[in-house]
Amino acid sequence: MKVAVFTDEVSQELDTALKLAVRYRLDGVELRTVWSKPVQHLSQGEVERIRASLEERELACAAIASPVFKCELDDEAAHRDHLDYLRSCIQIAKHLGTDIIRVFTFWKRGPSRPVWERVKRQFRPAIPIAEQEGVVLGVENEHSTYVATAAEAKQFTEEMDSPAVRVVWDPCNEVYAEEGITPYPDAYELVRPSTSHVHVKDALKDPKGQAQLTPVGEGIIDWKGQLLDLLRAGYEGYASLETHWRPQALPDNALHQPGGEGFSDVGEYASDVCLSNLMEILAEARREAN
Repeated sequence: MKVAVFTDEVSQELDTALKLAVRYRLDGVELRTVWSKPVQHLSQGEVERIRASLEERELACAAIASPVFKCELDDEAAHRDHLDYLRSCIQIAKHLGTDIIRVFTFWKRGPSRPVWERVKRQFRPAIPIAEQEGVVLGVENEHSTYVATAAEAKQFTEEMDSPAVRVVWDPCNEVYAEEGITPYPDAYELVRPSTSHVHVKDALKDPKGQAQLTPVGEGIIDWKGQLLDLLRAGYEGYASLETHWRPQALPDNALHQPGGEGFSDVGEYASDVCLSNLMEILAEARREAN
């Protein structure tokens, strides 16, 4: 198992993020926004600059955290734009040496069941693009989209029935989902066979039952159990820190559409805290796995 961090959870300045990754001896980084620019809009020169910076520090690109299909279910113009985003992200991924493109399943505007077939129909045009290019569409369980839970991620990937459609498993998002269950082990058991990438963050429930982000290891997710399970199963993908927690909570819109200086403000400190906790938990899990 390899460990990475989202660069924009540390800083919009790539060098700042890479320095933190090197300090913790991480294997790679995940790209979402760089220099306040969404990954799908990076120029060829900027991608070359990123690749050179990664090579210089012996870091890999763990995944492209695209915003593909974070749009309205019935907005055909947005769908065309997002398929173009996908094509752009695929080319960037290939240039940076990864085959995982994180994607979504449209903004959730009510229960998933009544629109489930429409969600699949609107998503389906992305599949032949991915299959032809030999990349993986990593569908993230995201509480603000129609595939909000592990159960829905399991059903969706099974019904898409393509080796190009797999799961980006985010246990913390299960905490936020209205119909979510215990992230580990219960929810993970549902997506275990189709998980190709893992996002790491943590949360707890306040006295009113509302989810609140915390530093990794200080919430309700059994991260030691989750990591130990991955290690024992021989998982060779990434556990990628998507910090999200800040000493002063970010507004919901920043969490749903992350990017820019405001999102990354105090991110270096927050990610430092979370990486310190994560690496300690992982070291414990590795000792037990051996």
